Amino acid sequence: MKTHTGHFESFDKSRLFYRQWEPEGGGSGKIVLLLHRGHEHSERLDPIARNRAFEGCTLYSYDNRGHGQTDVPATYEFMNLVRDLDAFVRFVCEREGKREEELFIVANSVAGVVASTWVHDYAPKIRGMALIAPAFRIKLYVPFAKAFLKLATRFRPELQIKSYVTSRFLTHDVAEQLRYDEDPLITPEIPARQLTTLLDTGRRVVEDARAIVTPTLVLSATQDYVVDSSVQGDFYANLSSPRKRFVPLEGFYHGVLYEEGAQRAIDEVADFMKECFAAPEQPMLEAAVTWTQEERDRIAYGSLPLHREANYALQRGLMRRFGAMSEGIRIGLKYGFDSGVTLDYVYRNEASGTNPLGRVIDRGYLDSIGWRGIRQRKANAIETIREKIDLLREAGERVRILDIAGGPARYLIELAAEYPEIEVRVRDYQAQNVAEGRELAEARNLFNIRYEQVDAFDPASYEGGNFRPNIVVVSGVFELFGDNMLIGNAIGGVAGMIAEGGWLVYTGQPWHPQLEQIANVLGNHRQQKWIMRRRSQYELDLLFAEAGFEKEGMKIDDWGIFTVSAARFAGER
Repeated sequence: MKTHTGHFESFDKSRLFYRQWEPEGGGSGKIVLLLHRGHEHSERLDPIARNRAFEGCTLYSYDNRGHGQTDVPATYEFMNLVRDLDAFVRFVCEREGKREEELFIVANSVAGVVASTWVHDYAPKIRGMALIAPAFRIKLYVPFAKAFLKLATRFRPELQIKSYVTSRFLTHDVAEQLRYDEDPLITPEIPARQLTTLLDTGRRVVEDARAIVTPTLVLSATQDYVVDSSVQGDFYANLSSPRKRFVPLEGFYHGVLYEEGAQRAIDEVADFMKECFAAPEQPMLEAAVTWTQEERDRIAYGSLPLHREANYALQRGLMRRFGAMSEGIRIGLKYGFDSGVTLDYVYRNEASGTNPLGRVIDRGYLDSIGWRGIRQRKANAIETIREKIDLLREAGERVRILDIAGGPARYLIELAAEYPEIEVRVRDYQAQNVAEGRELAEARNLFNIRYEQVDAFDPASYEGGNFRPNIVVVSGVFELFGDNMLIGNAIGGVAGMIAEGGWLVYTGQPWHPQLEQIANVLGNHRQQKWIMRRRSQYELDLLFAEAGFEKEGMKIDDWGIFTVSAARFAGER
């Protein structure tokens, strides 16, 4: 095989080192991504890439930040590793002229968590993946180590820790132990925050693996002193993937690909990969679509254990008794915690209250993980919309933006002021939000933004008129409704209204750690329980794809709660 090396540009413009193995005389057209485990680098994968099991395949790998020949410091945030993988897949597809559907991923240890998180959060259409001893839960051995590290990083965010893992815990093969020990590019340290966010993300993905439909092979080492292999079985059991396989490797240590008898593991990967490439592309899976509706129904109608019901009752009582001291909670109690007024307050992120205690309460309220995610969603949405504005302007097109349920849409006020030549229309069901938006626009003397009181789910509201937007925004609204037929009205309306080749920017909520608490403690704008239905990114992308939208990119916060996707309309009218 011929080997090529170079650099690719990741999501934040950082340049990461990559390696390519290309078969002599052409190959089968199959693309395999090999992802190295923590502390290691892509050069150690060279013997594996040249293994007979991958004959005819073109293989790619890259060195993570802070590893091997990538001259970029290690990241403190695990989700940046996931974003790097997303950027690398796009780079490889463009370089090879291939679609995601023609890729297969092989990922070892920490890379197994990176790959499974990417598949869960981004819902790519890859052919399949093989996870080798995925590190969903690392054996830290020291009691309360994770809690201690989280506390320590609050005071020392740059804290680095040295891994306890030595070569004798990775493989029985003495020659491989020596190669590991003598490799100058092995990175023994890891940022403590990267480790804790890895563990948080691993738990999230295991618990929510029903959102994954990608064909998946899990190879589990039975004598793993580095990671908890039992959690790998939990992940496997939760998968919705119609093609999945779990293979326990008896007597194997954690470094499976470097173990005595590693050929058995490599052959298992090759056999599964062959099956995936031979099978047709995966159809829609009803089980992966409907299970979050079942979750919503349990939250809406199901009973709770006594201790949880008592806890929520206590929270409601404390909110009624002391909540008015916090400006944010007061607004939520009056207008609903899902209202545009509440969101505007959350976006400002300035703690306020009737007294010092109220301001402390308000700060805690604004710093809740859900509101932090909302603020990042706004930042990601603005960045995405700006990207599309610039693309349309470069093409000489006049920009016309529509938000189908935008509330006061302060962010669009800001964009309308920044780009006076664009035309913006904001719709919302609530008269209060429309009135507030108009006041904000008038206060800034903006004449290129209009507000309309319209029901986004009324098909008739998309008919007639001469306004054909080339950017349509659907943000923070679909999770409020469980019925796909209802939101299909909005999707169909947008598809019938958007300009040919126009851009859709849509948000998703594929995961949220507080749905039950929100439903039982906070009220919505109708003074009812605020019950949301999250949708996997797979389901959300599928709904838009059926209407003719082709997804081309996505952003996500560090907690995996909110996504912002961009898709181009390629359908027929």
